[in-house]
Amino acid sequence: MSPAPSPQPPQPPPSAASPPPALPPHQDDFGLPRSDLAVRALRFAEAAESAVIFRHSVRSYLFARELATGRGLTAGADFDDELVFLGCVLHDLGLSEQGNGDQRFEVDGADLAARFLRDQGVDEQVVATVWDTIALHTSDGITSRQGPEVALAQAGIAADILGRDKELLPDAFTDRVHAAFPREDLAYALTDLVTRQALANPAKAGPLSFPGQVVRGSLPHGALPTWYDLIAGAGWGDRPPAARTDTAAAWEPGQLPVLFERFLDAGDLDALVSLYEPHAVLAPAPGSTVTGPTAIAAQLRSWIECGVRVTFRRRALHTAGDLALLSHTATVTGPSPDGTPVTRDTAEVARRQPDGRWLYAVDDPFFGA
Repeated sequence: MSPAPSPQPPQPPPSAASPPPALPPHQDDFGLPRSDLAVRALRFAEAAESAVIFRHSVRSYLFARELATGRGLTAGADFDDELVFLGCVLHDLGLSEQGNGDQRFEVDGADLAARFLRDQGVDEQVVATVWDTIALHTSDGITSRQGPEVALAQAGIAADILGRDKELLPDAFTDRVHAAFPREDLAYALTDLVTRQALANPAKAGPLSFPGQVVRGSLPHGALPTWYDLIAGAGWGDRPPAARTDTAAAWEPGQLPVLFERFLDAGDLDALVSLYEPHAVLAPAPGSTVTGPTAIAAQLRSWIECGVRVTFRRRALHTAGDLALLSHTATVTGPSPDGTPVTRDTAEVARRQPDGRWLYAVDDPFFGA
């Protein structure tokens, strides 16, 4: 016969005290939400993310809460403070190893946060709000329509990354936040993480997405198509409306010298200036440059008034995406005392504009002088 089990001492009731802090003491004096769920979320993010991203997540909440105060919003009446906290603290899980899937990092992070919250038995409406916060946090113009929690979280995130509305944050407060949660060049650390993920898996950076915008700077020019590349390659033959009727614009880089000859012959100063970008550079003489439409117009006007004429014979034309390098042999008549033609080799850099036109970015008629 088995001995009777020993009586167990009575168990104390569960403590009603707040859960232990999830941050070191010097970081734990900002009045962060202390519910069991909030602390578990904080610990989950801290374990999953790099330190620099985790500190960004906490700062984003602190800035969001401060911006809410500056806008006259009250927690509990105008927004759910814990929901803002959850959205901020979990918003960059997609940049962690655990959250790195085959979708853009915002969506990967939203999915991981949703799984975490469901594991905690959280209400589906909370899950949906946090999912929206994370998936949309890089999408300007949408979050303001998704409720105050989503909007405030994005405001805090944008303040910490881009400095948006930072003038609404008291200097003493931001100094205290940064002392407790150092930045360590956050924006570039985040850029490196997004880029590393996208280079390893291009599916994470569609050309029109925020990750695509970030990774484009680390790829060869033209490797990730722009919007205009996409519509040009759609196969439907769509062209800008002006391209069908405007013969006074260069729709190919090789048309620029043809138009320059025509407009100079006609003495049409406005048309000549229209061939240059707003910040273009023109070399009116060896070793001399002028920049901008006013200075370029003054130089071109002097050529018109002197009766300068020019003809171009192409030497080379190379294109790389939206850039083109041109070189010509230019024969110039008019400015010399005896009217003897002057021949020189030129160099020009042209850039394709969003509307499809090509304009001069750099025009050096004296490149070979």
